[in-house]
Amino acid sequence: MKLLLIGFGVVGQGFAEILRDKSAELQRKHDFAATIIGVVTASKGSLYRPAGLDLSALLEAAASGSFDGYPGAAGLRRGMTALDMIAAGEADALVEVSPTNLDTAQPALDICHRALDAGMHLALANKGPVALGYASLQEKARAVERQLRYEATVMAGTPTMRLAEEALAGCAIRSARGILNGTTNYILTRMENGMSYDEALARAQELGYAESDPSGDVEGWDAAGKVLILANVLFGGSLKLADLDVSGITAISAADIADARAAGQRYKLIASATPDGGSVKATRLPFADPLASVGGSTNAITLETDLMGDVTLIGAGAGKLETGFAILSDLLAIRRATGAS
Repeated sequence: MKLLLIGFGVVGQGFAEILRDKSAELQRKHDFAATIIGVVTASKGSLYRPAGLDLSALLEAAASGSFDGYPGAAGLRRGMTALDMIAAGEADALVEVSPTNLDTAQPALDICHRALDAGMHLALANKGPVALGYASLQEKARAVERQLRYEATVMAGTPTMRLAEEALAGCAIRSARGILNGTTNYILTRMENGMSYDEALARAQELGYAESDPSGDVEGWDAAGKVLILANVLFGGSLKLADLDVSGITAISAADIADARAAGQRYKLIASATPDGGSVKATRLPFADPLASVGGSTNAITLETDLMGDVTLIGAGAGKLETGFAILSDLLAIRRATGAS
């Protein structure tokens, strides 16, 4: 399977490391071989070679901050755009791991449509195209008989979407609610252990869980993007961010945490999606709720179904290799579904 990567930050590099380190095992166990033939980034440059890029050299060049140091090779081209590489017609699948834009989903959404037009499958970690353009992408994917996969967009490699769409096929899913942001869950957990909000946030930033500007996490917008995906994919909605009731954890005080604990409850930032809409808000959960026991940076989701009752899935919601694995799992699913090699 020949791949184009749009973006090569933490997730793209994690995926490349997995391909480099597990290629023999993937070939032996799954009859799967993948070659990255093109990478396009906004900051490091772009590389394209139909015969394949050397993954060790690619990772080394990325670590330096620029693809300028990637060694020359026969057939190597530099400076091509994503559309140039798609038009070349050599790739089987597009892997979209560039930063998310939840305002317009661009330019990723247009690039995904062009890739489908060119007969490529899609594996997305970028939330924007699925959150804002799922219906049109799925319609086109079906029309051109190509696969649209997006496991990495909700809980990294923890198989949330596969559970909902495949393992629970035949059940009616009535709602989805979960802890879908590890940064806020870590902060709330540390606050319950005695830290102030500011101390917990600073520690989250030290550990790399939170950005220097943490507003996307602590104000609920990262989780809101995942709510859009759940609502629009699972319930056929066409919601936008403005349709959601979104608030974060910045108003939660140590006194609030103590009051909840005294009542046998625990604060969690709960993202919810139903056929009627969605929300993200700090919520007091009783200790008996499965989501209440999920601490640290771990994520979890509970799917309410008609036949199985509540099904709760707990696992990593972020991380270099964890999200890189989600891309791999989608490509393996494409391989099984289509016989692509």
